[in-house]
Amino acid sequence: MNKKFYRQIEPYIWIAPSVILMAIFIVLPIFSVFERAMNKVTRAGKLQGFNNFENFTKVVNDPAFGLVLKNTIVWTIAVVVISTVLGFCLALVLNNNFKGRKIVRAIVVFPWATTLVIQASVWNFIINTDYGTLNTLLLKLGIIKQAVNWTSTPEAYFAWEIACGIFVTIPFVTFCVLSGLQSIDTSYYEAATVDGANYWQKLRSLTLPLVRPSLTVSTVLNIIYVFNSFPIIWTMTKGDPANHTDTLVTYLYKLAFYNGKQGEAAAVSVIGFIILLICASTYMIYTLRKGDDT
Repeated sequence: MNKKFYRQIEPYIWIAPSVILMAIFIVLPIFSVFERAMNKVTRAGKLQGFNNFENFTKVVNDPAFGLVLKNTIVWTIAVVVISTVLGFCLALVLNNNFKGRKIVRAIVVFPWATTLVIQASVWNFIINTDYGTLNTLLLKLGIIKQAVNWTSTPEAYFAWEIACGIFVTIPFVTFCVLSGLQSIDTSYYEAATVDGANYWQKLRSLTLPLVRPSLTVSTVLNIIYVFNSFPIIWTMTKGDPANHTDTLVTYLYKLAFYNGKQGEAAAVSVIGFIILLICASTYMIYTLRKGDDT
């Protein structure tokens, strides 16, 4: 009887440490953020009671919030979509056998292995007007006659931040998709070849459906990581000028640590959490249902 009881509870014993750690480091902080978002908070971080969602009202009525929310949506969609397309194409290339494939894979993973702060700093150096390597290269090649200001407007600077985000995200997508490609049995392709299917028909009817689980995981994780990305934007522009390159993460950081508005910062965090939860859940449900239908 005791042995049977132990076998029943053994799985729960093994997962208990993970559950406890998740409760301490994930669940409790989430509750803490929600609590701060719905309370008046002093600069010292002391809660002074429920304030009838006043923090949310102040955030939504802030003229900068609409711009920041738009930037966040553009940033997330652009980085996730473009990096997914390019990463998928690169994975198809790396899935083939060719000389030097291991070296190419090592080179591809390098941007992902390097810290985002270093990557953003390098990109800042590349596009610098006075001593940037991009201007230096183009001048030596004779493509331009004088140095170009690549960041003349906030929109231009934000576009470079998006380019940096895409560059560092491609390796993650590539290796997620590559793991799915390498798990596909080659007999499927051999049978399709016998039936007379060309490359594009195999890609559409075999590769895409079979690699969809890996692509779903990489996309959902990508949405979460990119939406919450802080180092690139903070290192390159700090959200300046006048919040024109801010996203929700950098914006709430300024509210909390520059302006001392911890309650409003928590409200922004809750809004971002809800948006992210809805988007990621919707994508997963849609993708899984589509996979079941096929």
